[in-house]
Amino acid sequence: MKIAIISDTHNHLTNLYKALQMIEDEDIHTIIHCGDVTTTETLSSLSAFRVILTFGNGDFTSGEMREALLKMNPDSYAGSVFQGEIDGLRIAVTHGHIFSQFQTLLNSRQFDLLFHGHTHRREDTLHGNTRLINPGALGGLRKEERSFCILDTHSRQLRFVLLD
Repeated sequence: MKIAIISDTHNHLTNLYKALQMIEDEDIHTIIHCGDVTTTETLSSLSAFRVILTFGNGDFTSGEMREALLKMNPDSYAGSVFQGEIDGLRIAVTHGHIFSQFQTLLNSRQFDLLFHGHTHRREDTLHGNTRLINPGALGGLRKEERSFCILDTHSRQLRFVLLD
């Protein structure tokens, strides 16, 4: 099974549509969004997918966004932190702007994978037994090329996809 991980969209619809086309071409049905979608209108672009969304510091209408997401697909999730399992992998997702929350998840050693955003920088590092992954950013402040990533949950192969 493949999943897509995106973050920090910041309403950049052009890059979001590019990423979604690539995700559809890969026959991916689940997207993990690590926060900063920013508006419900942008979130509606994800309606064809099951979405696990954690709210970022730019998601001011989080209640409205959660309601809209679950209306689009009741199998989706929206909250400040996600903890669960996908294809046998224990995962956690957070935006990363609440540092103590992020550190607690990382230091718990309970997860195979911890996905986060906020920094707008790609990352794939190992901390103990937890693989820390940041897909980079689709919008917002430009610190690197725009990117997202795709994870094959069986092989655990991660591929960063650059949009620039």
